[in-house]
Amino acid sequence: MREELWFVIWVLLLWDSSLGKFLVEKNSLKVTSPESLKGVYECAIGNFGVPQYGGTMVGIAVYPKANKKACKSFDEFDISFKSKPGGFPTFLLVDRGDCFFTAKAWNAQNAGAAAILVADDKVEPLLTMDTPEEDKGEPDYLQSITIPSVLISKALGDSLKKALTEGEMVNVNLDWRESLPHPDDRVEYEFWTNSNDECGPKCDSQREFVKNFKGAAQILEKKGYTQFTPHYITWYCPEAFILSKQCKSQCINHGRYCAPDPEQDFSKGYDGKDVVVQNLRQVCVFKVANESRKPWLWWDYVTDFSIRCPMKEKKYTKECADHVIKSLGLDLKEIDKCIGDPNVDVENPVLKAEQDAQIGKNSRGDVTILPTLVINNRQYRGKLDKGAVLKAICAGFKETTEPGVCLSEEIETNECLERNGGCWEDKVANATACKDTFRGRVCECPIVRGVKFVGDGYTHCEASGTGRCEINNGGCWKHTKHGSTFSACLENHVQGCKCPPGFKGDGIDSCEDIDECKERTACQCSGCKCKNTWGSYECNCRGDLLYMKEHDTCISKKATTEVGWSFLWVIFLGLCIAGVGAYAIYKYRIRSYMDSEIRAIMAQYMPLDNQEIPNHHSHHGEI
Repeated sequence: MREELWFVIWVLLLWDSSLGKFLVEKNSLKVTSPESLKGVYECAIGNFGVPQYGGTMVGIAVYPKANKKACKSFDEFDISFKSKPGGFPTFLLVDRGDCFFTAKAWNAQNAGAAAILVADDKVEPLLTMDTPEEDKGEPDYLQSITIPSVLISKALGDSLKKALTEGEMVNVNLDWRESLPHPDDRVEYEFWTNSNDECGPKCDSQREFVKNFKGAAQILEKKGYTQFTPHYITWYCPEAFILSKQCKSQCINHGRYCAPDPEQDFSKGYDGKDVVVQNLRQVCVFKVANESRKPWLWWDYVTDFSIRCPMKEKKYTKECADHVIKSLGLDLKEIDKCIGDPNVDVENPVLKAEQDAQIGKNSRGDVTILPTLVINNRQYRGKLDKGAVLKAICAGFKETTEPGVCLSEEIETNECLERNGGCWEDKVANATACKDTFRGRVCECPIVRGVKFVGDGYTHCEASGTGRCEINNGGCWKHTKHGSTFSACLENHVQGCKCPPGFKGDGIDSCEDIDECKERTACQCSGCKCKNTWGSYECNCRGDLLYMKEHDTCISKKATTEVGWSFLWVIFLGLCIAGVGAYAIYKYRIRSYMDSEIRAIMAQYMPLDNQEIPNHHSHHGEI
């Protein structure tokens, strides 16, 4: 009896130790009418149903005349909230109290409501509407709730009810576009889970989710769109109870890492420490797979382990786990080394890191509930379902960077299919500025066959740069007639259109032939006869005359010939005269050079006539 009491105290201490920073995930609620309530208000996202992450919903608020807390089926009151064709969706406003939040949402959904707004019944900070606790049983309809649900403050609820009572039309816009950060082209997400398969509906939903989401998760991971990390919650045993029977059966490493008994019965089945060891093994599988650059193998291991090694069949063992590990080609020795010895009185670095990760940081609260999904460091709220979770992950990508899986019909609506999304379009060139995104659409001028279009994307896009004339002639005028083709697109221009010579116009929609003859801009010489052609003209001279287009004049063919021969004779004679002159100069310079050389030689042997004879008597003395 004393041990049982101590265990109850221990569980309470564990619960108290897990209570930390719990952040309420919110979206915005915008009231657009009546005028007196116009504004943006905060509301808390329910942890069930399917929040429209990345999107918005517009509807009309309705407050029921009966069943105001929505704890009963509205069929009992013959009330329906189904919208008529073409009408706005109904957002059902109900009061808090008397039944589970999930029951209110289920009854509202069955009555045709598109969303449910639960008004708080007291003045307090917003809280997260969660599913019923496990000991109170999980209703069968929980996984069937698909409408989004939000909790609003008592003050806003009272204001909305007052306006509706007075006959006002209340238009509401629910906005989840900023509920998840979307900074770049990669989404980082964590899944806090458990290897225990005997914890009831929540364990069943986790296994089902992993099995269904595995394919999409692995594709996203292999292509580098996401970075996924699995996590596992453990608690520590209070020091006063470390040596107790309960602590020894639920914990490893001397009470440092503990998990609740799977069956909540210490006398049968597996113990909490078995769960801790298998959780640790799954963390190590991910660690080793990640180090081998194949982190997506975690999904295969967890799926196969749940199928091949269930607790019910007494296969929740190391031997069974090892068979699964070997079948995936993972290094079993490295995994065992990562797990270490669970019986020693020392910290396990892997589990210590998991406990540290449970503590909330920045915009993320403490992780205290299983399962928990964290996307871009923000806790996901809503149904643990493949489609709902994939929508939330897609909302975490920066717009226009999301992968193709986020643009499938099952995930989002392609706004470009209707009126091209209101963006520019060239049907001839098969080019459009509308780019479908998970959050809607953007109008951006495209790149077509390597040619970039520039413009505002809404009313105008124009081909620019090299090769632009190859795509629908750069958006310029082009026409072929009588075997001749003319274009207003200039390859040596980055952009713009200009009518070619012989045409006038804007160069885009039209270029008209210029009648040079009529406008007297050519062929105006004396004796010329002008005839206009498409894109040009013909000019003929009368008689034996030749037309020179550059000078717009007619000249005689004969005169031209005579002038040509005369010019050649002049050149020839000039060359001859120049040659004779050059030869004469050459001969003169040679002769002068030879003469000076001969004179120099002769001067050495005999005096010349023009040199003085020296006085020989001066050598014999003076008189």
